[in-house]
Amino acid sequence: MRRIPPFLLAHCQFDRGKQRMLRVYALWALVAALSVYAWRDWFKSLCGLILLMAVIEHQDMPKGIMGIQGLNPWNVLMVSILLAWAVSRSREGLVWDMPRAVTVLLALYLGVVLVGFARLMADRSHLEDETTARLISEQLINTIKWVVPGLLLYDGCRSPRRAKMALWCILGVYLWVALQVVYFMPPSAVFEGGAAMMMRRRVRTVAGFSCAMTSKMCAASAWAFLTLLPVLARPAYKMLAAGAFALTTYAAALMGTRAGYYAWGSVGLVLCLVRWQRYLLVLPAGVLLLAFVFPGAKARLLEGVGELDVSGEAALNAYDATSGRNLIWPYVVDKISASPIVGYGREAMRRTGLTSILLAQVGEFVSVAHPHNAYLQVLLDNGAIGFAVVVSFFVIVLGYSGRLFRRDGDPWASAVGGMTLALVLGHMVTGVGSQSFYPDSGDCTMWCAIMLMLRVRVERARSKGFRPVQAAGLSRPLRPGLLHQTT
Repeated sequence: MRRIPPFLLAHCQFDRGKQRMLRVYALWALVAALSVYAWRDWFKSLCGLILLMAVIEHQDMPKGIMGIQGLNPWNVLMVSILLAWAVSRSREGLVWDMPRAVTVLLALYLGVVLVGFARLMADRSHLEDETTARLISEQLINTIKWVVPGLLLYDGCRSPRRAKMALWCILGVYLWVALQVVYFMPPSAVFEGGAAMMMRRRVRTVAGFSCAMTSKMCAASAWAFLTLLPVLARPAYKMLAAGAFALTTYAAALMGTRAGYYAWGSVGLVLCLVRWQRYLLVLPAGVLLLAFVFPGAKARLLEGVGELDVSGEAALNAYDATSGRNLIWPYVVDKISASPIVGYGREAMRRTGLTSILLAQVGEFVSVAHPHNAYLQVLLDNGAIGFAVVVSFFVIVLGYSGRLFRRDGDPWASAVGGMTLALVLGHMVTGVGSQSFYPDSGDCTMWCAIMLMLRVRVERARSKGFRPVQAAGLSRPLRPGLLHQTT
């Protein structure tokens, strides 16, 4: 075999460092263009910011510049959009019209985060290795900032064109994440089960998100694509939506987390109960078919169930069935019972010494820096008061989304309601085994969906007798049915 001359290799191949540099330069060029364009149309730049969530955790995404933490492309673009929005808001005649109950709950939600952070800063026990700047960045700024794009979307999404643009951008993020999962994960993963498969997935995260987060995003968004079917007129578009459902379902199966499987099944069941009742009869057959197509998912779901004990009888292996969470949760519940009303503040697992205790007891088997249950985490950090605020907000969002999803007269509003219902319900189901109710990077698009749903709901309520808000910056007045108009 003839050897390729070195000078040809030098001209035909780039090493990984140069490829990464080119991608970073292209990213900064895109951010610069969107930042400049924001002063002409900040909402379109906001949609670009939302789309960047698909790569926010990619290994090539710069985390800082010249050692300045937080000075990354996404943050730079968000600040530019915030400034452009603040200048343009009065010119467009925008007024804040979010329902009072939701506004109050959002304010209380923010209060829970702020109070928990203040208690953390007042008592930094077992956090001696954490600097003040890092605590402020990770525990405060990086918690609040993921909600900001959603709030901007709510305030500016006052025309059918903008509403539909936001809808496509939100779903586009989930589709891109699913595509990356399919690209990186071997197809053999859906035929395998057990600890070896799970270890491989834990080692290799996809798109920078954790396996649990990626699984949740794919499982919940799969059903969101099906809610689009009534609004797509052409058969080819309907086939694309069905293909997106199949792709994201396949991606969720590849990730191999039981929480993702339960979320996928729970979301599908609830959507059928709320509106698609005719599919309840075929749902069991579909589940059996999927178990046959994805045997690895079946093996993962039934791991620890029906194992033979020393006497030869079938029994439940609690450790395998819960992935070791049965060793952590009793300690967390005991600590919650010591301060059930107000909790201990942010990062209570570490600050109360519970992490150190668990490290000595079970640390070699299970990660103990997190309760591995979003509900227990809220109770531990913020007590029953914070738990009531957080859960009440999401319950109200589920109620609003479900009502919109049942609307037959406005298919676009129904699609927005169904998408939000799927994403929020998936978040709450996976919260039983992982996740957090503190907003994270993977939750940004879910918050955008929530705010889009609230905007649609407000416009529908206004069309039933409320005085419409005329935004001077829009090309035409707002009329009943925000998403039902033609563009």
